[in-house]
Amino acid sequence: MDSHRRPRLIGKTSTLERLSRRRLLQGAGALSLAAILRPTAVLAQLGDEGERLGPFGPWSAPVNLGRVINQSRATDLNTHPAISKNGLSLYISSTRPGGVNGTNLGNKLEIWVSQRASLKAPWGTPVNLDAFNTVPLINSIGSNTHSPNFSADGHLLFFSSPRPGGIGGADLYVSRRTNKHDDFGWQTPVNLGDVINSPQDDEASTYFEDEETGIIVVYFASTRPEAPVGSLPGSEHIYVSTLGDDGSFGPAILVPELSSTSNETRTAIRRDGLEFFVTSTRPNGRIGKNDIWVSTRDSHLDPWSTPVNLGPTVNFPGEVTGAPALSWDATTLYCYSTRPDGFGVRDLYVSTREKLPDDEADEKERRHRR
Repeated sequence: MDSHRRPRLIGKTSTLERLSRRRLLQGAGALSLAAILRPTAVLAQLGDEGERLGPFGPWSAPVNLGRVINQSRATDLNTHPAISKNGLSLYISSTRPGGVNGTNLGNKLEIWVSQRASLKAPWGTPVNLDAFNTVPLINSIGSNTHSPNFSADGHLLFFSSPRPGGIGGADLYVSRRTNKHDDFGWQTPVNLGDVINSPQDDEASTYFEDEETGIIVVYFASTRPEAPVGSLPGSEHIYVSTLGDDGSFGPAILVPELSSTSNETRTAIRRDGLEFFVTSTRPNGRIGKNDIWVSTRDSHLDPWSTPVNLGPTVNFPGEVTGAPALSWDATTLYCYSTRPDGFGVRDLYVSTREKLPDDEADEKERRHRR
């Protein structure tokens, strides 16, 4: 955290600043939604082109992120993380006290950020994203705010909230910052609109840009009625929406290969678009009550494979594991779990894997082509 900043936690009576949809689309008084979502095309950066991701070794057993991240009240949730591209900022969804909801006796989720000086340094004490704002911008008084996710360039923050003024249930929102390294520079968030959002819950978005075509999509979980036949009542499933040339997201389409008749929630996608992690209660191969599963594809033109359970090393028997967040190099996976070594209701954990040496990767690729 910048040393010149001093915390000024927000009082309980502030209200969220919002723009009407008409003013938003006209761009009056704030950036338009189109300007927020398509400021520039700078997602592919030097050093990323031609870099091969994987193959990888197996995931390690998840390690609890410790008391600094997870310790608050025994009744608190620390859940739904997001990791910055440089790996130095960990965003979490937490019901801990001290944010815009004060003592937070209603256990409302808010987004906090923990920072570290290097990839080997310990994580610092989480700070609320609104700690230096005079009124709440990201978090909402009386409503949950959760499931942060970044655009590849680090300028956009997507999240979910059922705050007043939305389309219905939980909606998807986006905020922009000018400095991609300023964790407290986020501007007033904007609802993604009634084309992608529905009267039901729409949450836990995952942003993906195809660096070859420039096509931008958002995957997310929704309780809308266009679910697989036989789905459990009120269950969530995975949908995808494509960003149009006009700067708005189009109608959401069910992703059938990633959805089942059970419940699917928070997802993560590898930046090359060939590996997809999803949280699900589907029964086949289930380890706990809720597990992380993985799906792959050979190219962006191919459908996703049937998700496979990550197994008992990552998932814990009889417990909840979910909300995967993948590092930029795809070797680190953050998640939440209720396993016995935690400090609260839900704790945050981290698992790692190694990229195989080039000779092993080449051999694996040759075997795949046979």
